[in-house]
Amino acid sequence: MPQRRCAQRKISLPASREYHAPRGVLPMQANCITGDIMTTSSIRFALTLAASLAIIPAALAAPPTKTGKSDKGMVLTDAKGMTLYTFDKDADGKSACNGPCATNWPVLKAEAGDAAGDGYTIITRDDGSRQWAYKGKPLYTFAKDQKPGDITGDGFLNGAWHLAMP
Repeated sequence: MPQRRCAQRKISLPASREYHAPRGVLPMQANCITGDIMTTSSIRFALTLAASLAIIPAALAAPPTKTGKSDKGMVLTDAKGMTLYTFDKDADGKSACNGPCATNWPVLKAEAGDAAGDGYTIITRDDGSRQWAYKGKPLYTFAKDQKPGDITGDGFLNGAWHLAMP
C-alpha cells in the first residue's frame, strides 16, 4: 500500500493565541491521516509529558558518596575519594558536631537541589546548612586525612568516630 503524503498547508493563529516555541519545535502539527490539528489541550499534554521526562534524571541521580578501599575494608568516600566517618554522639538524624568539631570534621554538604534516596537522607544542621546522612548517621570527612584511602580518624576521641561503611 503506497504511503500517503500530507499536503503542506499554512496554519495561522490569531495574535492573541500565538504560541512561542523553542527553535525547531512546531506548536501545531497536522495529522496526515485525519487532517486534524493538535488542540491546545493536546499541546499542553505534550508539554507536561516533556517536563515530566526532564525530571526523571534528577530522581535517578547518583548517590552522594562513592565506595573506596581502605586498610580496614570498603568505606564510603566523598567525590574526591576522601574517607567518610560517623560520630557516636549524633542521634536521631541530628549532628552533635558543631563549631570547632565541624572544623576538624568537615560535613558532607548537601546542595539545595539534592534529594534523598537509597539509604541516604539529608539533615538540617544547627546553622541551617544541609548535610548528608547514611542510614540515619550524618557523614563527615576528617581534616587530618591527607589523601584518598587515609583512615586516621577511625577510633578518634576514645572510639567515638567510625569509618562509614557501605
